Amino acid sequence: MSAKVLVIVGAGGMGLAVARRLGAGRTVLLADIGQDALRAAEQTLGDEGLTVVTQVVDVTSAVSVQHLALTARAAGEVDQVVHTAGLSPVQAPARAILEVDLLGVALVLDAFAPVVAAGGAGVVIASMAGHLAPALTPEQEHALAHTPADQLLQLPFLSPDIVTTPAAAYGIAKRANHVRVAAAGSSWGERGARLNSISPGVISTPMGQQELAGESGRVMRAMVDASATGRLGTPGDIAAAAAFLLGPDASFITGTDLLVDGGVVAAVRSGRLGTLTAPAAPAAPAAPAAPAAPAAPATTTGPSGPTA
Repeated sequence: MSAKVLVIVGAGGMGLAVARRLGAGRTVLLADIGQDALRAAEQTLGDEGLTVVTQVVDVTSAVSVQHLALTARAAGEVDQVVHTAGLSPVQAPARAILEVDLLGVALVLDAFAPVVAAGGAGVVIASMAGHLAPALTPEQEHALAHTPADQLLQLPFLSPDIVTTPAAAYGIAKRANHVRVAAAGSSWGERGARLNSISPGVISTPMGQQELAGESGRVMRAMVDASATGRLGTPGDIAAAAAFLLGPDASFITGTDLLVDGGVVAAVRSGRLGTLTAPAAPAAPAAPAAPAAPAAPATTTGPSGPTA
């Protein structure tokens, strides 16, 4: 077994892409809640020459996550940790999204802070939804960043009466990832390790395809069309960004978020998305004094960018 350990939480498309990009010469500890997914991933990656061990983990359970961290420590020097596990709005109700995408990230950051090796690094896969969600107050962001993990879901503004839809839960959870990573960067830094997040845009993974086929699919495709790159992202795009943030070239980067969305957020903020999705102006009649075309509707928020 290799001395260095790459921990990947989540055996979806991005998790496998990261394993392929970074796993050679390391022990890949792959964790997921699905035993079948783990078996398939272990077989696939093993056939490709990687050393893979697997462990079932429930990221909503502090005990389960702590057990994973102890397994990682026993396997060798934990120099890279990548958290990709998550639920998207088409997959689960609002409360489950908060439990997995918000609480789960907080528990993983807490458990691995004392385990990651000096000189190591971690990456949390967040989402561009954290950049597009309605703004939270400074007090709410502070609470998301610093409230103990076991009390996070009791915050009043996360109550089921307030966060009523999966899309709202997803946006809040991903914004929470950004501020939680920024805050946890200090505790990881005490170990001599770095911690960042990546906010993918619309990525062509199984989760991404589910979202594109769902209610928000039309808007998501319009966002992609309006972006500067004009294409879906690939798991390899995210793995490349993770490799940079985990590697020596990013030694002065910690506690921040890297937006890897092909330019979607820029298109939304610049107004380009509204221009491309506005209804066509009515044809002017032959008579003079034709009515003016209606103004393009403003686009202020977008749907989730699926990330797993």
